[in-house]
Amino acid sequence: MIKRAHFLLSSPHGRDFAVDARWLADGQAKPVVVFVHGFKGFKDWGHFNLLADYFAHHGFVFVKLNLSHNGVEPDGSDLTNLEAFGNNNFCIELDDVGTLLDYLKTNPAAIPAQEIDTDYLFLIGHSRGGGLVLLKAAEAPEVTAVATWSAISDIDQRWAPEVMAKWKQDGVQYIANARTGQQMPLYYQLVENFHANRARLDIPKAIEKLQMPLLLVHGEKDETLPVQMAHSLHAANPYAELFLLPEGDHAFGGRHPYDQEHLPDLAKAAADKTIQFFQDTLARLS
Repeated sequence: MIKRAHFLLSSPHGRDFAVDARWLADGQAKPVVVFVHGFKGFKDWGHFNLLADYFAHHGFVFVKLNLSHNGVEPDGSDLTNLEAFGNNNFCIELDDVGTLLDYLKTNPAAIPAQEIDTDYLFLIGHSRGGGLVLLKAAEAPEVTAVATWSAISDIDQRWAPEVMAKWKQDGVQYIANARTGQQMPLYYQLVENFHANRARLDIPKAIEKLQMPLLLVHGEKDETLPVQMAHSLHAANPYAELFLLPEGDHAFGGRHPYDQEHLPDLAKAAADKTIQFFQDTLARLS
């Protein structure tokens, strides 16, 4: 039977954030997978709970979090706090993931000790979360292996010069959320934070120096982040394994809300490849 734990952690940037974990209660210590959502994403988006159950059934403790400034309140289930969203930045997100990793490494109270083996910490990141897990792995030696799903390949080339100029002048730009109809603010502090932390936030440099096992999963029909981004990441680290889904879109068939009982076929294919990759990594290390 799958056990679940829900708990809050405190961000060093002033907000609590929600985390949940799922595992099979069999008394065996299991490796940990931490899943990081993307831009406008959250831990309970779409099929992510089915994904958590799927990894749990395959012998992992699967942990996912709401990044503290993603716009979801600690007790919420959707994007409602647009002020928090607007004040998010990449360093806040990296620090949130670090807070969770630190918690997991120090005998987490929410998960029975006999069920978890934190000597093996795997990261999965979707979309912007894919860039985050590459950056975090570069600064967190405790990470065992990384998988990116539909990941960004860089931060520096995300906006056109004319957009940047108006953003700086206005102090804010608004991003439409097609699902909810919200106009979501992004304050210019995000850009200032990036410029002040360029070395920490350099995704190409981060992936180039990674020596841990690395899997890059991307859909060839990704409508949001072109598949060329996966090729760019692979060029920066040719030792990474590149896995392309010919029919894959950005969310691997997922949507929100998602009312089916099983994973979308494309998401299952991404999960199966990632599970096998992590299991192969464990076999080599054992």
